[in-house]
Amino acid sequence: MPIDETKPFIPVRFSVLTVSDTRSRADDRSGDTLADRIAAAGHVLGQRAIVPDDADAIRATVLAWCGDGQSDVVITTGGTGFTGRDITPETLEPHFSKRMEGFSVAFHSLSMGKIGTSTVQSRATAGLIGTTFVFVLPGSPGACRDAWDGILAPQFDYRHTPCNFVEIMPRLDEHLKRGSGTKSS
Repeated sequence: MPIDETKPFIPVRFSVLTVSDTRSRADDRSGDTLADRIAAAGHVLGQRAIVPDDADAIRATVLAWCGDGQSDVVITTGGTGFTGRDITPETLEPHFSKRMEGFSVAFHSLSMGKIGTSTVQSRATAGLIGTTFVFVLPGSPGACRDAWDGILAPQFDYRHTPCNFVEIMPRLDEHLKRGSGTKSS
């Protein structure tokens, strides 16, 4: 899609969480892939951490980042498969005030062209927690690269047309102000 060069680039604040029982900062290739791409795009990488495949650790870190006012976007990498330790989607989805069904569809469509039917082994998901975008990506560097290059980079570029996430960010709290959506008498 086209870029409207008459608009300014607006940097967005990202945080990256790697979910893994086996990774350390020295060998976190997926986290490095995301961090490098975020910086190269001109955005701000705020917080970065690695936590084990533990629901309490995942939940505590992501909810803290979503509530501290320092992150516009949280990206997690890891824990989206089907093994017993893969718990990132079910840990975070209950906290989504709005789910982003289209992200999963777009991610799998993009992945299908890269890795074929193996894409069905990922439970990539996304949504809003408060006013923070949360993206739950697989733990492979290739999946992180594909999600960033094919979906996230354009959507977090204010110049991207016909629409993008940056232009709606100032209105993300409307659903919170509205409450449950029910009318009071």
